Amino acid sequence: MKKALLLSALISPVAALAQNNNAPSSYDPHDIKITGYLQTQFQKAQSPGITSYSGGDFSKNSDNRFMIRRGRLKIDRVDTYSSIVFQLDATQDGVQLMDAFIQLRHPSQKGLSLTAGLFNRPFGYSIVYSSGYRDFPERARVFQTLMPRERDLGGMVSYHPGGKAKFLNLDLALVNGSGHSAKDYDSKKDLIGNLAFKFDSLADKKIHFGFGGSFYKGSVRNDTKTYYTANNNGYSAHTSDENEGKAIGRNYYGANLQLELDNSFGKSSFKTEYVAGDQPGVAGGVDIKGPYASRSFTAQPTTDLYQRKFNGYYLWLTQEIGRTGFTAMVAYDVYDPNTKASGSTIGMAGNFTADGDVKFSTLGYGLAYQFSNRLKFTVYNEHVTNEATSLPNFSADLKDDVFTARMQYRW
Repeated sequence: MKKALLLSALISPVAALAQNNNAPSSYDPHDIKITGYLQTQFQKAQSPGITSYSGGDFSKNSDNRFMIRRGRLKIDRVDTYSSIVFQLDATQDGVQLMDAFIQLRHPSQKGLSLTAGLFNRPFGYSIVYSSGYRDFPERARVFQTLMPRERDLGGMVSYHPGGKAKFLNLDLALVNGSGHSAKDYDSKKDLIGNLAFKFDSLADKKIHFGFGGSFYKGSVRNDTKTYYTANNNGYSAHTSDENEGKAIGRNYYGANLQLELDNSFGKSSFKTEYVAGDQPGVAGGVDIKGPYASRSFTAQPTTDLYQRKFNGYYLWLTQEIGRTGFTAMVAYDVYDPNTKASGSTIGMAGNFTADGDVKFSTLGYGLAYQFSNRLKFTVYNEHVTNEATSLPNFSADLKDDVFTARMQYRW
């Protein structure tokens, strides 16, 4: 038992740093270090061909599949003044670049850093938290919609002081806004700010408490002479020659909270995050499925834009079961892409007609078993519910639940 506690104490600072995607494995100067993790899983959907935020859509005639969800290989190097991080993701779909950034730090000002390249958007809590350490299989639907693949290209200034102010974290980034796998498609840049506080020494270090707030200030270029804004009776059309090339606001505001309690039964954890704002999207239809109509763009949208007021949140609760290695998990998340629309009014004649206005909620529950420091098994079920509308495709709840059995190895 003493050896296990000593090992935990030694690796906990490294693990805490590794949980942040926007950092090397360690800031201690070192030559090339290779880390990573592999997630292989089996999934069963409630019906074939469903649209899913649990690892992507199912094929037209398939309701079950084996897949590599993530295969991450991270290479980093740190010297006195700089560090470099390069990460790949290898799955059955091929190999993709995930992270590629350089960080500059001065020995006399270690809390201040400049990051340039491809990195996680510093918005909120769950975006920058590594999927290799997250208890739940996937991020909430709202964040997968607003920030697909989490990353963007740009520059970031961060301030993470030590000493008496070690509880403070501040990030300010300027990014393209077009996401992980694309160059900028217009001349506009998006600004992201994040302020977080974390306290690990409450009640004799048995209570860990964190909270923070974030903002995203950006835009999407309109490529036509018309764009729409939501109102209580549907959408208002704005048509003018001047609207071609107009920057339509993409603005988010978020708040988050984390609470962990170490007790004799095992660690208890509660985490939540809320985000709201304006999201330019398109109309759902034949060319794009409704749930993706409000997803952020990686290329210039060629059709009319629909600017919607949205909100979303998640609640994550985990409980270790004694010292057995098992952890029970319950999650609930909601994404409402258009807060001015609701229920049967969506799809009524002369009213809301876009599939992209439908509200979704997801109840997830499961069990994880930490076999060793490297190997973890997870079983998890997601019950997905959409609001009933007047749209033919959403007149009742879709059969789109997903069960996942995952094995993860981390090195």
